[in-house]
Amino acid sequence: MHAAPISLAALLADLDAGRLTVAASLARAQERIDAVDAAVGAFVARAPEASLAAANAASGPLAGVPIGVKDIFETADMPTEHGSRIYRGHQPLADAPLVAMARARGAAVLGKTATTEFASMDPCKTCNPHNPDHTPGGSSSGSAAAVAAGMVAGAFGSQTGGSVIRPASFCGIAGYKPSFRLLPTVGMKTFAWSLDTAGLFAAGVADVALLAERITGRALAAPASADASGLTVGLYRSTHDHDLDPSMREAWEIAARRIEAAGARLVDVAEPEVMAAARDAHGTVQGFEAAQALFHERTQHRGRMGPKILAALDAGAAIEPADYDAARRAARLGRKAATALFASLDALLVPSALGPAPKGLGSTGDPIMNKLWTLTGNPVVNVPGLRTPDGLPLGVSIVTRFGRDREALAIGALIEPLLAAR
Repeated sequence: MHAAPISLAALLADLDAGRLTVAASLARAQERIDAVDAAVGAFVARAPEASLAAANAASGPLAGVPIGVKDIFETADMPTEHGSRIYRGHQPLADAPLVAMARARGAAVLGKTATTEFASMDPCKTCNPHNPDHTPGGSSSGSAAAVAAGMVAGAFGSQTGGSVIRPASFCGIAGYKPSFRLLPTVGMKTFAWSLDTAGLFAAGVADVALLAERITGRALAAPASADASGLTVGLYRSTHDHDLDPSMREAWEIAARRIEAAGARLVDVAEPEVMAAARDAHGTVQGFEAAQALFHERTQHRGRMGPKILAALDAGAAIEPADYDAARRAARLGRKAATALFASLDALLVPSALGPAPKGLGSTGDPIMNKLWTLTGNPVVNVPGLRTPDGLPLGVSIVTRFGRDREALAIGALIEPLLAAR
């Protein structure tokens, strides 16, 4: 089932040089979706003919680039169902701004990708392209799987806990969770407004940096450095490291050794108590806000909701406002402490997940290694390249100071080939 993901950088080079036409690029992507998606289950809707015709005639820096859009982003030409029976057949009148921005730059939205219900915990039917018996992660299941299976060159996801970085790690591709609010979330179904972050997937770190740059117009695709000389990288030792699978612990150690050999100075960073408390506060912030954001669905359509999302919303509705306010204060202190870490560090190197993708499609995996950085709003990049002996991907993350997205992407691009080396 698995095929090499489409390198966006290589695809753009072929398009720019005239070795590939826009029509040929999009036809090839559609043929790939037709061939493999019945087995992967990444897409829940395909673009209509009128949209495909417009994409074939498009110009701009992303013309000829096929992408998928997580089905919590509104699209004017396809239903937006949020992975829920409640919204079956729901047709928005306008594209979400991020979708509109991509189309305006020439990108071809070939379809809507599967999501867990309301980007929460009830799994969808998407499987991991590396092994169909394993989860692709959640909630951006379809987006990560579609890129990993070579169906599209990029995809939109979102992260409220760990829904970009964890699926990217499980599927062996690059995932980019930007600094909070760098990408617009207008027109994206709200789950927790203090946490929801739009993110991107692509084959490798340089590819996802290119995608982000060409959508936003920001200078995010930095030239690759020759080595890691001059970088100070912290190994962030969290209070949950004891839960790491041995394979992820080894992958983290390999990544650290290789970046040190490339010239970086490594330092151990013990997790500050205030940041551990901020991670603990994540669940309260998320639960309280989700119960309000989905108040109508929770109260008016209970019988049409999955058991996990309904239980989470009911639990969130039971949270007292005073407890939510205390959690917000803990989050604010955690953000300040996260900023202080980077006074002497260029980046942190952390595991992207507890381990490889778990077996079975009944769970999307544990987001505990991602929640803190979602809460603090720091940019995070999953760097692929390492694997377990049986071929399941293992990702590590680069975290940088808030607003230093270009640096996170550049460091990630620097270490990616170091991880892939055998």
